[in-house]
Amino acid sequence: MRLSRPPPTRSLRIFCVAARHCSFKFAADELFLTPSAVSHQIKELETALGVRLFERKPRSLELTQAGTTLLEQAEPLLEALDRSVAQVARGGGRRTLRIQLPPFFASELFLPRLGAFCDRNPRIDIRIDTHDPRPALHSANADVSILLRDAPPQGMDYVHLFPLSLTAACSPAHLPTVARLGGGVFRELALIVHKLSPDAWSSWAQEVGLEAPEPKNVLEFDTMHAVVRAAELGLGVALVPTAHCEAWFRSGTLARIFAVKLSTAVSYYLVNRSRDAERPDVCAITAWVREQFADKPAACG
Repeated sequence: MRLSRPPPTRSLRIFCVAARHCSFKFAADELFLTPSAVSHQIKELETALGVRLFERKPRSLELTQAGTTLLEQAEPLLEALDRSVAQVARGGGRRTLRIQLPPFFASELFLPRLGAFCDRNPRIDIRIDTHDPRPALHSANADVSILLRDAPPQGMDYVHLFPLSLTAACSPAHLPTVARLGGGVFRELALIVHKLSPDAWSSWAQEVGLEAPEPKNVLEFDTMHAVVRAAELGLGVALVPTAHCEAWFRSGTLARIFAVKLSTAVSYYLVNRSRDAERPDVCAITAWVREQFADKPAACG
């Protein structure tokens, strides 16, 4: 069936944002609109298409099958349109590469090296998204992602980078206390915990051969940067990502304590859609990331 009047692109864009969030409120925040304006646009789109795109429940939204199909088909077309317009605006030959990254990986490992990639690829512009603290799924809005997962993603091209390991660390000012008390240090210092890894300290204690820490108190944070910063400021003892914090250790702002590194069940993977694998910009970033971060040559699939 051909529509007598295709829906405006603006309505499709608003739908895609609302569908990704499954929330008119979050879509409104991203689009600088009111939730009622988003709801009105969605209703107009549903009327134009003659189908319901969302199941509206008392406290949630869910995509209908029609909504899921529209999102899967419309979003890549809108992204391609955006890339084409951006390429024309910037002059022929320039590409914008959209990269999804965990925020602490971005700040401590990716950004300090990014200048070398930009020098090597002066006609590739970079757009980085770090809104998800621990991305496990490749975003429809990204060309490539670095994901933290317990297994390779299905249906995607991927490069295994390295497994995540954690190291106990604190401010250098606390080293005398650690030397004096050993495992008993947790009775005098706070235990700093990442919200997404509440059991990490218990796993670490088991690895070390200690009882689970019974700390003076517990400080829980929702970002790894806050965890590391709290340890640096002397607020307690934290488990921090070993690879990410090398610069902190070298500078002396953080000190490693105890010799054991906790090996976790998750690894970092560089991921892209198979249809993007031959794009020159995706090939360039894949080769560079593999060179910078991969422990060893890895399979794709």
